[in-house]
Amino acid sequence: MKTTVKKLPDTKVVLTIVVGRDELEAAEQVALKKLSRDVKVPGFRKGHVPLSVVAKNINPNALQEQTLDNALSKAVADAFTAESIQAIERPEVEVKKFVPGDTLEFTAEATVLPEVKLPDYKKLKSKRADVKVTDADTEDIISRMQENFVEKTEVKRAAQNGDEVVIDFVGKKDDVEFDGGKAENYSLKLGAGQFIPGFEEGVVGHKAGDSFDLELKFPKDYHVGDLAGQSVVFSVTLHAVNETTLPELTDEFAAKCGPFTSMDELRADILREVEEQKKREADEKFKDELVGELADKVKVSLPEVLVEDQIRSIEQDMQQNLSYRGVELESYLSTQGFKDKDDWMAKEVRPAAEKRVKAGLVLAELSKELKVDVSHDELSAQIDTLKQYYGKDAKTAKQFDNPDVHRDIANRLITDKTIAKLVELNTK
Repeated sequence: MKTTVKKLPDTKVVLTIVVGRDELEAAEQVALKKLSRDVKVPGFRKGHVPLSVVAKNINPNALQEQTLDNALSKAVADAFTAESIQAIERPEVEVKKFVPGDTLEFTAEATVLPEVKLPDYKKLKSKRADVKVTDADTEDIISRMQENFVEKTEVKRAAQNGDEVVIDFVGKKDDVEFDGGKAENYSLKLGAGQFIPGFEEGVVGHKAGDSFDLELKFPKDYHVGDLAGQSVVFSVTLHAVNETTLPELTDEFAAKCGPFTSMDELRADILREVEEQKKREADEKFKDELVGELADKVKVSLPEVLVEDQIRSIEQDMQQNLSYRGVELESYLSTQGFKDKDDWMAKEVRPAAEKRVKAGLVLAELSKELKVDVSHDELSAQIDTLKQYYGKDAKTAKQFDNPDVHRDIANRLITDKTIAKLVELNTK
Protein backbone atom coordinates (compact mmCIF):
# COMPACT_ATOMS: atom_id res chain seq x y z
CA MET A 1 0.00 0.00 0.00
CA LYS A 2 1.28 3.46 -0.92
CA THR A 3 0.09 6.68 0.73
CA THR A 4 0.54 10.34 -0.22
CA VAL A 5 -0.49 13.08 2.23
CA LYS A 6 -1.58 16.58 1.26
CA LYS A 7 -2.55 19.25 3.78
CA LEU A 8 -5.55 21.40 2.92
CA PRO A 9 -6.80 24.68 4.43
CA ASP A 10 -9.24 24.68 7.35
CA THR A 11 -7.54 21.85 9.29
CA LYS A 12 -8.16 19.23 6.61
CA VAL A 13 -5.91 16.65 4.97
CA VAL A 14 -6.40 14.40 1.98
CA LEU A 15 -4.65 11.06 1.65
CA THR A 16 -4.21 9.42 -1.75
CA ILE A 17 -3.97 5.68 -1.14
CA VAL A 18 -3.06 2.92 -3.58
CA VAL A 19 -3.87 -0.66 -2.56
CA GLY A 20 -2.13 -3.57 -4.33
CA ARG A 21 -3.01 -7.16 -5.19
CA ASP A 22 -1.98 -8.68 -1.84
CA GLU A 23 -4.22 -6.34 0.16
CA LEU A 24 -7.14 -6.86 -2.24
CA GLU A 25 -6.76 -10.64 -2.01
CA ALA A 26 -6.83 -10.43 1.78
CA ALA A 27 -9.92 -8.18 1.61
CA GLU A 28 -11.62 -10.72 -0.67
CA GLN A 29 -10.96 -13.55 1.79
CA VAL A 30 -12.56 -11.48 4.56
CA ALA A 31 -15.53 -10.79 2.27
CA LEU A 32 -15.94 -14.51 1.49
CA LYS A 33 -15.94 -15.40 5.19
CA LYS A 34 -18.61 -12.81 5.87
CA LEU A 35 -20.81 -13.81 2.93
CA SER A 36 -20.42 -17.52 3.68
CA ARG A 37 -22.63 -17.15 6.74
CA ASP A 38 -25.73 -16.91 4.55
CA VAL A 39 -24.72 -19.22 1.68
CA LYS A 40 -26.67 -22.48 1.33
CA VAL A 41 -24.98 -25.27 -0.67
CA PRO A 42 -26.31 -28.85 -0.80
CA GLY A 43 -24.12 -31.20 1.21
CA PHE A 44 -22.76 -28.49 3.52
CA ARG A 45 -24.05 -27.09 6.80
CA LYS A 46 -24.91 -23.40 6.73
CA GLY A 47 -21.89 -21.38 7.79
CA HIS A 48 -19.47 -24.28 7.12
CA VAL A 49 -19.16 -24.01 3.35
CA PRO A 50 -15.52 -23.91 2.12
CA LEU A 51 -14.54 -20.47 0.82
CA SER A 52 -13.63 -21.90 -2.60
CA VAL A 53 -17.17 -23.25 -2.88
CA VAL A 54 -18.66 -20.02 -1.54
CA ALA A 55 -16.92 -18.07 -4.30
CA LYS A 56 -18.72 -20.16 -6.94
CA ASN A 57 -22.16 -19.82 -5.34
CA ILE A 58 -22.55 -16.10 -4.60
CA ASN A 59 -23.33 -13.05 -6.71
CA PRO A 60 -20.00 -11.75 -8.10
CA ASN A 61 -21.21 -8.19 -7.71
CA ALA A 62 -21.94 -8.78 -4.01
CA LEU A 63 -18.44 -10.21 -3.53
CA GLN A 64 -16.87 -7.31 -5.38
CA GLU A 65 -18.81 -4.74 -3.33
CA GLN A 66 -17.95 -6.41 -0.01
CA THR A 67 -14.30 -6.73 -1.02
CA LEU A 68 -14.17 -3.03 -1.89
CA ASP A 69 -15.74 -2.06 1.45
CA ASN A 70 -13.27 -4.23 3.36
CA ALA A 71 -10.28 -2.92 1.43
CA LEU A 72 -11.32 0.71 1.91
CA SER A 73 -11.97 0.35 5.65
CA LYS A 74 -8.65 -1.37 6.37
CA ALA A 75 -6.62 0.87 4.09
CA VAL A 76 -8.05 4.06 5.63
CA ALA A 77 -7.35 2.85 9.18
CA ASP A 78 -3.84 1.64 8.33
CA ALA A 79 -2.91 4.78 6.38
CA PHE A 80 -4.02 7.26 9.05
CA THR A 81 -2.26 5.21 11.74
CA ALA A 82 0.95 4.90 9.74
CA GLU A 83 1.02 8.65 9.06
CA SER A 84 0.16 9.46 12.72
CA ILE A 85 -2.82 11.52 11.60
CA GLN A 86 -5.71 11.84 14.08
CA ALA A 87 -8.98 12.38 12.23
CA ILE A 88 -11.78 13.91 14.31
CA GLU A 89 -14.54 12.78 11.99
CA ARG A 90 -15.12 9.92 9.56
CA PRO A 91 -12.99 10.47 6.42
CA GLU A 92 -14.78 11.14 3.13
CA VAL A 93 -13.69 8.48 0.67
CA GLU A 94 -13.71 8.83 -3.14
CA VAL A 95 -12.69 5.87 -5.29
CA LYS A 96 -10.55 6.92 -8.26
CA LYS A 97 -9.76 3.50 -9.71
CA PHE A 98 -10.76 -0.07 -8.86
CA VAL A 99 -9.66 -3.13 -10.81
CA PRO A 100 -10.88 -6.20 -8.86
CA GLY A 101 -8.00 -8.44 -7.87
CA ASP A 102 -5.41 -5.99 -9.16
CA THR A 103 -5.47 -2.42 -7.84
CA LEU A 104 -7.48 0.14 -5.90
CA GLU A 105 -6.79 3.86 -5.79
CA PHE A 106 -8.83 6.31 -3.71
CA THR A 107 -8.66 9.51 -1.69
CA ALA A 108 -9.66 9.95 1.96
CA GLU A 109 -10.29 13.51 3.14
CA ALA A 110 -10.75 14.28 6.83
CA THR A 111 -10.71 17.05 9.41
CA VAL A 112 -7.77 16.71 11.76
CA LEU A 113 -6.59 18.34 14.95
CA PRO A 114 -4.52 21.41 14.09
CA GLU A 115 -0.93 21.90 15.17
CA VAL A 116 -0.75 24.01 18.32
CA LYS A 117 2.42 25.95 19.12
CA LEU A 118 2.51 26.80 22.80
CA PRO A 119 3.92 30.13 24.02
CA ASP A 120 5.81 30.44 27.31
CA TYR A 121 3.21 29.04 29.71
CA LYS A 122 5.34 29.49 32.83
CA LYS A 123 5.28 33.29 32.92
CA LEU A 124 1.66 34.31 32.50
CA LYS A 125 0.50 37.64 33.92
CA SER A 126 -2.78 36.57 35.54
CA LYS A 127 -2.78 36.71 39.34
CA ARG A 128 -4.99 35.14 41.98
CA ALA A 129 -7.18 37.79 43.58
CA ASP A 130 -6.75 38.51 47.28
CA VAL A 131 -9.62 37.27 49.43
CA LYS A 132 -11.21 39.75 51.80
CA VAL A 133 -14.10 38.98 54.15
CA THR A 134 -15.91 41.92 55.73
CA ASP A 135 -18.29 42.20 58.66
CA ALA A 136 -21.02 42.96 56.14
CA ASP A 137 -20.53 39.51 54.60
CA THR A 138 -21.16 37.73 57.88
CA GLU A 139 -23.97 40.04 59.01
CA ASP A 140 -25.83 39.51 55.75
CA ILE A 141 -25.83 35.75 56.36
CA ILE A 142 -26.91 36.21 59.97
CA SER A 143 -29.80 38.40 58.80
CA ARG A 144 -30.96 35.62 56.49
CA MET A 145 -30.66 33.12 59.33
CA GLN A 146 -32.85 35.38 61.46
CA GLU A 147 -35.55 35.18 58.78
CA ASN A 148 -35.67 31.41 59.31
CA PHE A 149 -36.72 31.93 62.93
CA VAL A 150 -39.00 34.94 62.47
CA GLU A 151 -42.03 35.13 64.77
CA LYS A 152 -45.40 35.99 63.21
CA THR A 153 -48.35 37.56 65.00
CA GLU A 154 -51.66 38.26 63.28
CA VAL A 155 -52.75 41.89 63.65
CA LYS A 156 -55.91 43.81 62.79
CA ARG A 157 -54.20 46.97 61.63
CA ALA A 158 -53.42 47.96 58.02
CA ALA A 159 -50.50 46.20 56.36
CA GLN A 160 -47.13 47.92 56.31
CA ASN A 161 -43.65 47.17 55.00
CA GLY A 162 -42.07 44.28 56.87
CA ASP A 163 -45.40 42.50 57.41
CA GLU A 164 -46.30 39.18 55.90
CA VAL A 165 -49.70 39.14 54.24
CA VAL A 166 -51.83 36.22 53.07
CA ILE A 167 -53.57 37.04 49.80
CA ASP A 168 -55.47 35.72 46.80
CA PHE A 169 -54.74 37.42 43.49
CA VAL A 170 -55.68 37.14 39.83
CA GLY A 171 -53.77 39.00 37.11
CA LYS A 172 -55.42 39.98 33.83
CA LYS A 173 -54.20 41.61 30.64
CA ASP A 174 -56.99 43.07 28.49
CA ASP A 175 -59.50 41.34 30.84
CA VAL A 176 -57.94 37.92 30.14
CA GLU A 177 -56.08 35.95 32.83
CA PHE A 178 -52.43 35.24 32.00
CA ASP A 179 -50.32 32.24 32.99
CA GLY A 180 -48.59 32.50 36.35
CA GLY A 181 -50.70 35.44 37.47
CA LYS A 182 -53.02 33.64 39.88
CA ALA A 183 -52.66 32.23 43.41
CA GLU A 184 -54.67 31.55 46.56
CA ASN A 185 -53.57 31.96 50.19
CA TYR A 186 -50.19 33.22 49.02
CA SER A 187 -47.79 34.42 51.76
CA LEU A 188 -46.01 37.60 50.71
CA LYS A 189 -43.38 39.56 52.66
CA LEU A 190 -44.04 43.24 51.96
CA GLY A 191 -40.96 45.21 51.03
CA ALA A 192 -38.97 42.15 49.94
CA GLY A 193 -39.33 42.99 46.25
CA GLN A 194 -40.67 39.59 45.25
CA PHE A 195 -43.36 40.95 42.93
CA ILE A 196 -43.27 43.50 40.11
CA PRO A 197 -42.91 47.17 41.08
CA GLY A 198 -46.09 48.61 42.58
CA PHE A 199 -47.66 45.34 43.73
CA GLU A 200 -46.32 45.23 47.29
CA GLU A 201 -46.64 48.99 47.61
CA GLY A 202 -50.28 48.64 46.55
CA VAL A 203 -51.01 46.14 49.33
CA VAL A 204 -49.57 48.42 52.00
CA GLY A 205 -52.38 50.31 53.80
CA HIS A 206 -55.03 47.60 53.33
CA LYS A 207 -56.53 45.46 56.10
CA ALA A 208 -57.66 41.86 56.32
CA GLY A 209 -60.95 41.44 54.44
CA ASP A 210 -60.18 44.13 51.86
CA SER A 211 -60.54 43.39 48.13
CA PHE A 212 -59.00 45.79 45.64
CA ASP A 213 -57.52 46.14 42.17
CA LEU A 214 -53.94 47.14 41.33
CA GLU A 215 -53.31 48.68 37.92
CA LEU A 216 -49.66 47.95 37.16
CA LYS A 217 -47.19 47.61 34.31
CA PHE A 218 -44.63 44.85 33.91
CA PRO A 219 -41.00 45.97 33.50
CA LYS A 220 -39.77 46.22 29.91
CA ASP A 221 -37.08 43.60 30.62
CA TYR A 222 -39.50 41.11 32.21
CA HIS A 223 -38.50 37.52 31.35
CA VAL A 224 -41.88 36.61 29.82
CA GLY A 225 -41.99 38.36 26.46
CA ASP A 226 -45.79 38.56 26.22
CA LEU A 227 -45.93 40.51 29.48
CA ALA A 228 -42.81 42.67 29.20
CA GLY A 229 -43.86 46.33 29.34
CA GLN A 230 -47.57 45.42 29.35
CA SER A 231 -50.30 47.02 31.47
CA VAL A 232 -52.21 44.57 33.67
CA VAL A 233 -54.73 44.55 36.51
CA PHE A 234 -54.34 42.41 39.62
CA SER A 235 -57.50 41.73 41.65
CA VAL A 236 -56.37 41.13 45.23
CA THR A 237 -58.14 39.82 48.34
CA LEU A 238 -56.26 40.24 51.61
CA HIS A 239 -57.00 37.51 54.18
CA ALA A 240 -54.53 38.21 56.98
CA VAL A 241 -51.81 40.61 58.11
CA ASN A 242 -49.00 39.11 60.17
CA GLU A 243 -46.54 41.29 62.01
CA THR A 244 -43.07 39.76 61.88
CA THR A 245 -40.50 39.96 64.66
CA LEU A 246 -36.92 38.90 64.15
CA PRO A 247 -35.26 37.00 67.01
CA GLU A 248 -32.62 38.82 69.01
CA LEU A 249 -29.02 37.93 68.29
CA THR A 250 -28.36 36.14 71.58
CA ASP A 251 -26.45 33.02 72.51
CA GLU A 252 -29.80 31.20 72.53
CA PHE A 253 -30.30 32.20 68.88
CA ALA A 254 -26.81 30.88 68.05
CA ALA A 255 -27.73 27.53 69.63
CA LYS A 256 -30.78 27.30 67.36
CA CYS A 257 -28.54 27.71 64.30
CA GLY A 258 -26.22 24.79 65.07
CA PRO A 259 -23.74 23.41 67.59
CA PHE A 260 -22.80 26.86 68.91
CA THR A 261 -22.78 28.16 72.48
CA SER A 262 -22.43 31.83 71.61
CA MET A 263 -22.86 34.40 68.86
CA ASP A 264 -19.07 34.72 68.74
CA GLU A 265 -18.81 31.04 67.81
CA LEU A 266 -21.54 31.43 65.16
CA ARG A 267 -19.87 34.49 63.65
CA ALA A 268 -16.48 32.75 63.61
CA ASP A 269 -17.97 29.73 61.85
CA ILE A 270 -19.69 31.92 59.26
CA LEU A 271 -16.44 33.82 58.74
CA ARG A 272 -14.59 30.57 58.01
CA GLU A 273 -17.29 29.38 55.59
CA VAL A 274 -17.39 32.69 53.72
CA GLU A 275 -13.60 32.85 53.53
CA GLU A 276 -13.37 29.30 52.15
CA GLN A 277 -16.11 30.03 49.61
CA LYS A 278 -14.37 33.20 48.44
CA LYS A 279 -11.07 31.32 48.18
CA ARG A 280 -12.73 28.67 46.00
CA GLU A 281 -14.24 31.38 43.82
CA ALA A 282 -10.88 33.16 43.56
CA ASP A 283 -9.17 29.87 42.63
CA GLU A 284 -11.71 29.10 39.89
CA LYS A 285 -11.44 32.63 38.51
CA PHE A 286 -7.64 32.37 38.52
CA LYS A 287 -7.80 29.08 36.61
CA ASP A 288 -10.16 30.55 34.01
CA GLU A 289 -7.98 33.64 33.58
CA LEU A 290 -4.79 31.60 33.19
CA VAL A 291 -6.34 29.33 30.56
CA GLY A 292 -7.88 32.32 28.78
CA GLU A 293 -4.58 34.22 28.75
CA LEU A 294 -2.69 31.20 27.44
CA ALA A 295 -5.29 30.56 24.73
CA ASP A 296 -5.23 34.22 23.67
CA LYS A 297 -1.50 33.90 22.96
CA VAL A 298 -2.07 31.01 20.55
CA LYS A 299 -3.01 31.37 16.87
CA VAL A 300 -4.67 28.22 15.59
CA SER A 301 -7.31 27.24 13.02
CA LEU A 302 -10.38 25.83 14.72
CA PRO A 303 -11.97 22.70 13.20
CA GLU A 304 -15.53 23.67 12.30
CA VAL A 305 -16.82 20.24 13.33
CA LEU A 306 -15.64 20.89 16.90
CA VAL A 307 -17.08 24.40 16.92
CA GLU A 308 -20.46 23.14 15.69
CA ASP A 309 -20.43 20.46 18.40
CA GLN A 310 -19.89 23.12 21.09
CA ILE A 311 -22.58 25.34 19.56
CA ARG A 312 -25.08 22.49 19.92
CA SER A 313 -23.96 21.89 23.50
CA ILE A 314 -24.27 25.56 24.50
CA GLU A 315 -27.68 25.87 22.87
CA GLN A 316 -28.94 22.71 24.59
CA ASP A 317 -27.65 23.86 27.99
CA MET A 318 -29.33 27.25 27.55
CA GLN A 319 -32.64 25.67 26.53
CA GLN A 320 -32.59 23.40 29.59
CA ASN A 321 -31.68 26.29 31.90
CA LEU A 322 -34.44 28.51 30.53
CA SER A 323 -36.95 25.66 30.70
CA TYR A 324 -36.07 25.10 34.36
CA ARG A 325 -36.70 28.80 35.02
CA GLY A 326 -39.93 28.76 33.02
CA VAL A 327 -38.60 31.21 30.44
CA GLU A 328 -39.07 30.95 26.68
CA LEU A 329 -35.96 31.35 24.49
CA GLU A 330 -37.67 34.12 22.51
CA SER A 331 -38.28 36.06 25.74
CA TYR A 332 -34.65 35.67 26.79
CA LEU A 333 -33.42 36.87 23.41
CA SER A 334 -35.73 39.88 23.53
CA THR A 335 -34.70 40.94 27.04
CA GLN A 336 -31.01 40.52 26.17
CA GLY A 337 -31.29 42.74 23.12
CA PHE A 338 -30.89 40.13 20.36
CA LYS A 339 -32.90 40.58 17.17
CA ASP A 340 -33.55 36.86 16.78
CA LYS A 341 -32.00 33.44 17.31
CA ASP A 342 -29.54 33.90 14.44
CA ASP A 343 -28.34 37.16 15.99
CA TRP A 344 -27.84 35.40 19.33
CA MET A 345 -25.96 32.55 17.66
CA ALA A 346 -23.63 34.92 15.85
CA LYS A 347 -22.93 37.32 18.72
CA GLU A 348 -22.98 35.09 21.81
CA VAL A 349 -23.07 31.36 21.09
CA ARG A 350 -20.47 31.01 18.32
CA PRO A 351 -17.85 33.19 20.07
CA ALA A 352 -18.34 31.15 23.26
CA ALA A 353 -18.07 27.89 21.31
CA GLU A 354 -14.88 29.02 19.56
CA LYS A 355 -13.40 30.06 22.89
CA ARG A 356 -14.13 26.63 24.36
CA VAL A 357 -12.65 24.77 21.40
CA LYS A 358 -9.50 26.88 21.40
CA ALA A 359 -8.99 26.41 25.13
CA GLY A 360 -9.51 22.67 24.74
CA LEU A 361 -6.92 22.41 21.95
CA VAL A 362 -4.39 24.44 23.91
CA LEU A 363 -4.88 22.40 27.09
CA ALA A 364 -4.64 19.14 25.14
CA GLU A 365 -1.28 20.24 23.73
CA LEU A 366 -0.12 21.43 27.15
CA SER A 367 -1.01 18.06 28.70
CA LYS A 368 1.28 16.40 26.13
CA GLU A 369 4.02 18.94 26.80
CA LEU A 370 3.80 18.33 30.56
CA LYS A 371 3.32 14.55 30.10
CA VAL A 372 0.13 14.59 32.16
CA ASP A 373 -1.62 11.24 32.42
CA VAL A 374 -4.27 9.51 34.52
CA SER A 375 -3.57 6.21 36.25
CA HIS A 376 -6.00 3.30 36.32
CA ASP A 377 -6.49 3.84 40.07
CA GLU A 378 -7.30 7.54 39.60
CA LEU A 379 -9.84 6.76 36.90
CA SER A 380 -11.45 3.97 38.93
CA ALA A 381 -11.71 6.21 41.99
CA GLN A 382 -13.41 8.96 39.98
CA ILE A 383 -15.85 6.53 38.40
CA ASP A 384 -16.73 5.10 41.83
CA THR A 385 -17.31 8.63 43.16
CA LEU A 386 -19.63 9.46 40.27
CA LYS A 387 -21.51 6.18 40.67
CA GLN A 388 -22.11 6.94 44.34
CA TYR A 389 -23.27 10.47 43.53
CA TYR A 390 -25.75 9.25 40.93
CA GLY A 391 -26.53 6.02 42.75
CA LYS A 392 -30.23 6.78 43.14
CA ASP A 393 -30.60 7.09 39.35
CA ALA A 394 -29.94 3.55 38.13
CA LYS A 395 -30.05 4.52 34.45
CA THR A 396 -27.46 7.29 34.88
CA ALA A 397 -25.25 5.16 37.13
CA LYS A 398 -25.19 2.37 34.53
CA GLN A 399 -23.75 4.78 31.94
CA PHE A 400 -20.51 4.82 33.93
CA ASP A 401 -19.85 1.25 32.77
CA ASN A 402 -19.56 2.46 29.16
CA PRO A 403 -15.94 2.54 27.85
CA ASP A 404 -16.70 5.76 25.92
CA VAL A 405 -17.78 7.40 29.18
CA HIS A 406 -14.57 6.16 30.80
CA ARG A 407 -12.56 7.93 28.08
CA ASP A 408 -14.54 11.14 28.62
CA ILE A 409 -13.91 10.97 32.38
CA ALA A 410 -10.21 10.28 31.82
CA ASN A 411 -9.94 13.27 29.47
CA ARG A 412 -11.66 15.48 32.04
CA LEU A 413 -9.22 14.33 34.72
CA ILE A 414 -6.27 15.02 32.42
CA THR A 415 -7.62 18.50 31.75
CA ASP A 416 -8.08 19.19 35.48
CA LYS A 417 -4.55 17.96 36.26
CA THR A 418 -3.13 20.05 33.41
CA ILE A 419 -4.85 23.19 34.69
CA ALA A 420 -3.61 22.42 38.22
CA LYS A 421 -0.07 22.15 36.86
CA LEU A 422 -0.50 25.44 34.97
CA VAL A 423 -1.60 27.10 38.22
CA GLU A 424 1.40 25.62 40.05
CA LEU A 425 3.81 26.90 37.42
CA ASN A 426 2.36 30.41 37.65
CA THR A 427 2.09 30.67 41.43
CA LYS A 428 4.98 32.14 43.35
